[in-house]
Amino acid sequence: MRLHILSNPKDEPLAADAEFLTQSLFKLLHNETTEIVLNTIKKLADSDDSSAVIEEVLPKLNERQTQNLILACGLFSQMLNIAEDVHHERRRLAHEHAGSSAASGSVADTVRKLKAHGVDAAAVQNQLDHTHIAAVLTAHPTEVQRQATLNFHRRIRALLPQYERCNSDEERTELQREVDATLLALWQTSETRHFKVTVKNEINNGVSIFPLSFFQALPKLYRSIEKEFQTTYPDIRIPDILQIGGWIGGDRDGNPFVSAETLRHAFRQHADTVFHYYRRQLAELYHDLPLSTRRVNVSEEVLALAAVSPDTEIAREEEPYRRAIAYIMSRLIARGHEIGLTLGCKFGLGEPYPNAEAFIADLKAMQRSLRDNGSAMLADARLADIIRAASVFGFYMMPLDLRQHAAKHAEVVAELFRHAGLEDYDSLTEQEKQAVLLRELSNQRPLYNPYIDYSEHTQHELAIFHEARKVKDELGEKAINQSIISNCEQPSDLLALAVLLQETGLLVLENGKPVSRINIVPLFETIEALENACSVMDTLFNLPWYRDLLASRDNTQEIMLGYSDSNKDGGYVTSSWGLYQAEQGLVELFRRHGIRMRLFHGRGGSVGRGGGPSYQAILAQPEGSVAGQIRITEQGEVITAKYADAGNAHRNLETLVAATLEASLLPQHQDPDSTLMQALSDSAFKHYRALITCDGFIDYFLQTSPIQEIATLNLGSRPASRKTLARIQDLRAIPWVFSWTQNRLMLPAWYGFGSAVEELCQADSGRLKDLQQHAQNNPFFQTMLSNMEQVMAKTDLTLAENYAGLSRSPERAAEIFAMIKQEYLKSRQALMDILQTEELLSDNRSLARSLALRIPYLNALGGLQIALLKRLRQDPENAHLLQMVHLTINGVAQGLRNTG
Repeated sequence: MRLHILSNPKDEPLAADAEFLTQSLFKLLHNETTEIVLNTIKKLADSDDSSAVIEEVLPKLNERQTQNLILACGLFSQMLNIAEDVHHERRRLAHEHAGSSAASGSVADTVRKLKAHGVDAAAVQNQLDHTHIAAVLTAHPTEVQRQATLNFHRRIRALLPQYERCNSDEERTELQREVDATLLALWQTSETRHFKVTVKNEINNGVSIFPLSFFQALPKLYRSIEKEFQTTYPDIRIPDILQIGGWIGGDRDGNPFVSAETLRHAFRQHADTVFHYYRRQLAELYHDLPLSTRRVNVSEEVLALAAVSPDTEIAREEEPYRRAIAYIMSRLIARGHEIGLTLGCKFGLGEPYPNAEAFIADLKAMQRSLRDNGSAMLADARLADIIRAASVFGFYMMPLDLRQHAAKHAEVVAELFRHAGLEDYDSLTEQEKQAVLLRELSNQRPLYNPYIDYSEHTQHELAIFHEARKVKDELGEKAINQSIISNCEQPSDLLALAVLLQETGLLVLENGKPVSRINIVPLFETIEALENACSVMDTLFNLPWYRDLLASRDNTQEIMLGYSDSNKDGGYVTSSWGLYQAEQGLVELFRRHGIRMRLFHGRGGSVGRGGGPSYQAILAQPEGSVAGQIRITEQGEVITAKYADAGNAHRNLETLVAATLEASLLPQHQDPDSTLMQALSDSAFKHYRALITCDGFIDYFLQTSPIQEIATLNLGSRPASRKTLARIQDLRAIPWVFSWTQNRLMLPAWYGFGSAVEELCQADSGRLKDLQQHAQNNPFFQTMLSNMEQVMAKTDLTLAENYAGLSRSPERAAEIFAMIKQEYLKSRQALMDILQTEELLSDNRSLARSLALRIPYLNALGGLQIALLKRLRQDPENAHLLQMVHLTINGVAQGLRNTG
């Protein structure tokens, strides 16, 4: 085992955990596999050339042994992941116990910085009052691991920290038995799904995160934020600045399976989960507060609640808080029954709460009474957490966004126009479309006629908006706040959505002015769309009708920025710079029009889709672009990594809060040199586009990556492409990036950078020094390079060249690979020259260590995948071969810890 690389004394506990788990795995393999599989794994553990080991042993393996070897490699990577996660938590706690200074990215460190910069309490309170932060869970299909697998991981993660605390052989034996049993169950559980994931499956998976972590993490985080701020700003009040949002059940862009029925199902699951949570918490609170009127005074408000309580037990006569809680519970459960939930309540059903605000009002009455009568500690314990939870989660638990492609909205509008005897919408110019849409929006005459037989698509779309209105009426206005227009390119795209909202009662005219119950959010996601974003929004802001609409939405306009398609369209450098420029332009535009901007960052898990550490990413945004308003997508394996554990969820959400407040309140950094960045971007774009448009490239990509096999992997309900896999522009960004991750080129995250730097420095040798200074001083460029460095360290050209051997046009494939290899070497050298280092990850010991431990298994899985793909391409109907390829895809994704 390569544990010798853990030479740092701080890594000794990690080495012990890794040794413990690997020995358990060897024992498992000894019992469950053959000697050749076990010996191969042992060779891999100590080998520097995994490909040679696989090449030697593969011809000797039968089908069962090959499958077991794939599973074993994947399992070793999974266990090393868990050991590292436990070690990170161990080191964090060690720093806390040692009284170390607050870690960067913590709220405590943010408060320290605010104080050091002289930010006063009034400025802090004003910013908090205008802060809106959301982590938005999406169903984009990148989580390769099944929930069953993740549950076993969580069990081992809970057991592992107990290992170093065992004080006797008996304790160690019992712990070993539990770990061994869990590993056996994991080994005997299928890693891949044999069924297609449905939207309902995705909804249920998304909901499951809340009991696992969010219900614990959010109230605790809010308490922590209050504590940290009030040490420096005693009178500060922390409003609801942070929430969890979602797309699962409302995002129908490219997903024909999302409907009004799935939206209804999503909110039914949300409500059921959050009502059960409230009921459990109230039951615990009931046990916490048996306070007697013989010992404490109680407010008239609480006495009034107690007087009408269904809890009439004689033992409760002098316990008004318990009686009040019984009354609150009876009303809450009655509300649950009213919306169709099945909830038991030993106190019977009272008058249903009309909304979450009424529920919170009764809880706050109890809190005031406790504070006013000597029980402040009790007021600020569980009761305070329930109040905060109810304020954040409401009766809907997680607000959902609606999302649809602009063209799909336009299709509905065109059909409504056609049946109403109006213009041929599709044949109109952009200016004509704006004119006719504004005409329809200026009056309340409906376009829809219930006696006409509309297309299935139009009925489907309108049903979604009707259901959204019902959800808002039933569960709360904040249950659905946004309707996002993907591939938004023109002002008419926003006005077309407004017409659909008006047709379904979500937008009405009051005193001749529009009032909307939903934010209309454009998503600018291609390079061209990003360049035109300011022009589109300027046109809208100059329309009196649209300004009136914004007035009904707190004069706030949300803009979503797409990281994925802009990267696929123009490459990493151009995408990064294009997004930065778009934000700069939007900041100035919004300032000029006096409108508050909220940016919604559509980031993926991988660097090629905008991924990377959130703290650095937020601080790298242009000045004025955050201003307390930010939403960020979280998806696939990132949700599990960040939020499936309450401790991880707390820390990752705290990072979002800390970064947002620092970006909003502290002195801003200098923007990068726009001339320098534009020159770098233009050159990188030219080289990137030259590659992806060159003759034979699309065939090279399809044949030398497992894209076809990924498309058949049951990751999510949404198809891998909008139309076909044969065109890059139709291919979704997730499988695009996923495929380059599997063949270990990671191409979307660096291609074009090296040639661009080379061209700049050839034209002006002083440009290298400029780039080096930017790398040291500019957060935007620092973050871009840091993310690129992490990805390039995971690239393996030797393995990638073996994938190139899968091409059916070997000569052309060799030429294309030569281009890619040359660009990688240029980009790697350019990166090291700019960072002034002799090796990648020299400043990131943790990731370097992590990769070194996993490389033997990752490279072995790559070699196995190539061999299996060769066979599958010769026998494409072989379901067993396809299943084994899927297992290798799982294993690589887990080892690298990202997919798309």
